[in-house]
Amino acid sequence: MALIDLPPPPKPAGLYRPAIIAGEKVYLSGFGPRRDDGSPLVGQVGRDLDLAAAQAVARNIGLTILSVLQDTLGDLDRVAQVIRITGMVACGPDFTQHPKIIDGCSLLLAEVLGERGAHARMAYGVSSLPNGSPVAIDCVCLIRP
Repeated sequence: MALIDLPPPPKPAGLYRPAIIAGEKVYLSGFGPRRDDGSPLVGQVGRDLDLAAAQAVARNIGLTILSVLQDTLGDLDRVAQVIRITGMVACGPDFTQHPKIIDGCSLLLAEVLGERGAHARMAYGVSSLPNGSPVAIDCVCLIRP
């Protein structure tokens, strides 16, 4: 597993938990990107962010996912397998490169967790996301005791 500096896990922005352990799985809430000061990054892909910037945003969310996993599980070694991520991209109706954006997160998970970071995935476009986020990603993982 690659060593990486993780940001602190975000505080919930509503009446929910960042993660819930249910049996052998951990379900993560959807997360958007944060700036270094913790404030949300806003915009629409294709209008305010280009492909490269949106991929960097997805990578940023991947760091948040890893941070929440570490905080919830105590150790990333407890992640047996990332099962699935779902990526939502705020964009206009003509934008079609959703999977390339979510690759930013997928590549990070594989980089840090190796084969355990490989996963099934859904990526799609939406007209808006909470707090004006350009990208949001959730995650489900199989965990070790």
